[in-house]
Amino acid sequence: MTRIDFHTNVGDPLAYACRLARKAYASGKALVVLAESRRLAAFDEQLWTFAPLEFVPHCMAKSPLAADTPVVLASSLDDAPHHQVLVNLGAPVPAQFARFERLIEIVGNDEEELSAGRERFRFYRDRGYAIETHKQGS
Repeated sequence: MTRIDFHTNVGDPLAYACRLARKAYASGKALVVLAESRRLAAFDEQLWTFAPLEFVPHCMAKSPLAADTPVVLASSLDDAPHHQVLVNLGAPVPAQFARFERLIEIVGNDEEELSAGRERFRFYRDRGYAIETHKQGS
């Protein structure tokens, strides 16, 4: 069964996801980051600039290099080449999250993200998933 972690009250979800991507890459874990295309483009740009002296190899899921790249950015899981860790930056429950060993839900601290995060939490809980919660900030 997929391990699910909720990281809540995150002030800057994209910067937080960058740090998670760096950590996954350093530990040798394959990571897929899921978001709608505009947010994914912003995340892609931030991955290039968040730590000037550190590079996190990444590409889009439709790239021919995706299978060999440790961090893959996707707007749909249909093209996801890895199934170790999924980071969800989107509002809906990922349709194919159960294919992954681990799902990390990042929930920002604005009301819209909190509301969507609560819905996802209830969805997983009601289906019997054990959920670990990590509250950030104050």
